[in-house]
Amino acid sequence: QVQLVESGGGSVQAGGSLRLSCVASGYTYSSYCMGWFRQAPGKEREGVAGVWTGGVRTYYADSVKGRFTISRDNAKNTLYLQMNSLKPEDTAMYYCAAASVPCSITTPARYNYWGQGTQVTVSS
Repeated sequence: QVQLVESGGGSVQAGGSLRLSCVASGYTYSSYCMGWFRQAPGKEREGVAGVWTGGVRTYYADSVKGRFTISRDNAKNTLYLQMNSLKPEDTAMYYCAAASVPCSITTPARYNYWGQGTQVTVSS
């Protein structure tokens, strides 16, 4: 049974930091691209960051470049998102997801598995 379990969300003031984690099980983690998506109330789900299987090649949405860092530990089947300099507009439910190769990092429909999400709330 495939599982993606996110953790690390919470409430923080603007300018603060959070580190999200996503532990994967039930599939060959190292063979899948991984991504972080977010969805705020009334808005569409958007891709925040993605990382290809080897962990070197990454993608970031313009809105988070320079503030967020995605990484993966294939030995621990774990995906991370380090979020610094948080802004109120970063408030959303954050989801991790896994996509089989060939990956289309920015396309939600190309992801095979999704976690349940972890809430991030940034106050001004």
